[in-house]
Amino acid sequence: MSTRAAAPAGNRAGAIDGFRGLAALSTVAFHVWQQYFRYDAGGSHPPVDNPLVGAALSLEVIDLFFVLSAYLLTLSYARAAIDGRPLRPARLFLFRRAIRILPLYVLAVLVVWAGRNPSLPGNWRDLVEHLTFTHVFDQQRIFYTLGPTWSLSLEVLFYAVLVALGPLAVRACRPLRRRGSRVAVCAVGCAVLYAAPLAWIAVAHYGFGVPHTDWVVYFGPQARFGGFAAGMGLAVVTAALGDRGRLGPRAALLPAGLALAGLFALSLDSGPENFTFTFYHPIASVLWVVLIFCTLHVRQPPPWHRLLTARWLTAVGLVSYSLFIWHEPVMLQLHHAGLLPGGQAGFWPALLIVFLAALPVAAASYWLVEYPASLLGRLKDSRGRPREFYPGPAVSR
Repeated sequence: MSTRAAAPAGNRAGAIDGFRGLAALSTVAFHVWQQYFRYDAGGSHPPVDNPLVGAALSLEVIDLFFVLSAYLLTLSYARAAIDGRPLRPARLFLFRRAIRILPLYVLAVLVVWAGRNPSLPGNWRDLVEHLTFTHVFDQQRIFYTLGPTWSLSLEVLFYAVLVALGPLAVRACRPLRRRGSRVAVCAVGCAVLYAAPLAWIAVAHYGFGVPHTDWVVYFGPQARFGGFAAGMGLAVVTAALGDRGRLGPRAALLPAGLALAGLFALSLDSGPENFTFTFYHPIASVLWVVLIFCTLHVRQPPPWHRLLTARWLTAVGLVSYSLFIWHEPVMLQLHHAGLLPGGQAGFWPALLIVFLAALPVAAASYWLVEYPASLLGRLKDSRGRPREFYPGPAVSR
């Protein structure tokens, strides 16, 4: 029984690392794609002529990060609300999130900002906003210093929302005797959190005609929280089902295939005036939920599980946070040093060069910064209290 119980957990962890690895590699490809995308009076000129290949390379996967993060972090709250399982203190949750996010992030911000501001005071407002995760609310500086980290601002805000709403959901569900009622309360809450950004986007775009380049309107939490809400909904569904309703490989294949096709179609049909472009991220979040559910909630590993658990991909998943943090500075340094080929024809060699340079940097960052910082998590026990360490017993000779 212990062997059968351990196998699904190992498969689940490996698949999640695989998803992280694919998302990190796709993020690198997307930003190299942006670097080589050219606009002029004649229109837009993507670096790849084949629209199908271009759709795969330009697929935005930030919603996958949001869904995965919300799913993993909400699962304990969902199980506590639905089945009365014990809940870890909020201070422990925030402590572990802090040591997971902050050491590498603060180091990277200081290093990159100092390199771009050699004389003080420099762009001090940009530094303050990045260190306080408020740059997502600044139209001008949202993509300064570390461009992709606007999403970390949303991640940190999500932590605050989760530690506020999670315990409230648990308290609201405790008086309910029927399990179905507790599931309904959690599901409705997630649905409301998902619908609110939809309404915001619809009113901003169709009601007030706000252009898509208004980053604060469309990149802020009021517009992008749908990805986290979708991941929270996945956690509620997983907790409600438990071991029931697990899909067979064939039953999982069709919805997973449709989800992948839908994600590809969203990337292919990327005209800025399209309905699918306006609501790209809420739709993509639901499709990622379907794909993750069909990968994890199964009786046997699906056919694509072997790819997700491949050693090279799970290794990338292990260092995915470092790769996410460092790939843009590495790419820009290579560009400024003249090491990336010019013109649209240089896209493919540039993509390979950036991969070969960014991956070793990410691996070094993980082992030198991320992993040592993660050891700080041992300073607190499961109740969030300082752990007491005692010296071992003396050995007589």
